[in-house]
Amino acid sequence: MATEVATNITVDEVEALSADALRWLLGSAREAEGAGLAWTTTPSDDEPDPRLYSGTAGVIPVLLEAWRHFDDDRYGDAALRAARSVSAAVDGWEDDSLYGGLAGMAFALRAVHEELHAPDAAAAADRAWERVRARFDGTRWSNWFELMGGNAGIGLGALAAGDADLAVLALEPYLRTAEQSPAGVHWEALAGRASRFHHLSHGTLGIAYALARVGRATGRADLVELARAGAADAVARNEAGPDGFLVPHSDPQDHPGRTERFSYGWCHGPTGDAQAFRLLRDVLDDPAWQTLADRCWHTVTHSGLPRRLRPGFWDNSGRCCGTAGVLALACDRMAEQGDQPDFARLLVADLVSRATVDTDGARWSNVEHRATPSTLEPHTGWAMGNAGIVRELLRFVRMGRGADLRYVVTWPDQPVVNRTRTR
Repeated sequence: MATEVATNITVDEVEALSADALRWLLGSAREAEGAGLAWTTTPSDDEPDPRLYSGTAGVIPVLLEAWRHFDDDRYGDAALRAARSVSAAVDGWEDDSLYGGLAGMAFALRAVHEELHAPDAAAAADRAWERVRARFDGTRWSNWFELMGGNAGIGLGALAAGDADLAVLALEPYLRTAEQSPAGVHWEALAGRASRFHHLSHGTLGIAYALARVGRATGRADLVELARAGAADAVARNEAGPDGFLVPHSDPQDHPGRTERFSYGWCHGPTGDAQAFRLLRDVLDDPAWQTLADRCWHTVTHSGLPRRLRPGFWDNSGRCCGTAGVLALACDRMAEQGDQPDFARLLVADLVSRATVDTDGARWSNVEHRATPSTLEPHTGWAMGNAGIVRELLRFVRMGRGADLRYVVTWPDQPVVNRTRTR
């Protein structure tokens, strides 16, 4: 059902809500015996989750954001203790990917070392990367072959860690596995899956993003040109006309009875597509990519989100699939394009309206309209939970006060703001 929210909330109120959410987050942590702090995906889960997507590694960056934002050592101490539990998980973890495995864990550990000087965390990150490199089979690490679970994400993580050789090693297989399409190229995202995905998380644009970023950083023109061809495939699939940009989730449609044909968030929609186009704009030095990013934004802002227009439409507040991911792009555009803050305020007001606040703090629950009850247990981490939401709210507060718009920890798949592009 559509709902209206008040947009006159102040940045002080948003900051206070963020502090409440951090209090709930810290209260949800588990004391890992001899190994610091750990988070489970939801508070009722039994097993600690060290991953960047849904667990402790994804909580660490927001603790570093909070430490810097509030100048409060409680958050820095918590980040150090969280790094110990992630470090303890490195040697037994079998997944190598950015969002589900060692590459993401190493990313978080390296961030702790860079911000708080934690040599033990740096050593654990190095061990993680050694394991990742050793398990490469010459083409891939797993059945997944995209940004979230495969080579593209590992390449981005390696580049962020300063290992350009491993980043290139991860991206070169795309040169020989690309499938020609009428407008460009695309790839098999999951071994044996007939569907071809098109967007940032699991699809062609995520691979193109990694190819462009690694190619530019390493002087590999062939990788950059392959990125251009992959992006061309996605652009040719636009069904929104000349003013917008909206590409189907996948072709043939993956799980058509469960997955909507069109999405709007970071993972499978124009929010994430715009981030890829922002990067291509800078790598290729071509304003046509900014035009495509603008068309993505037109579609997002005219879609009806963040209202829940129907069951299944916009049931998520998180960074991956929901409102917080759109807020990240809104703030990027405010900084780069000089956008007015009206839509960002609408997104923030919606997040405020959906928060549960009580003596334990603040948290967000997503909705699964096909389940009863439909309100899901709150998540802790980056993708669907408090950590990803708080990270974007704190940045919105800083921008609202005219303060530093940068994140403490730069995410591998979100381009830094390019102030030379300000209109």
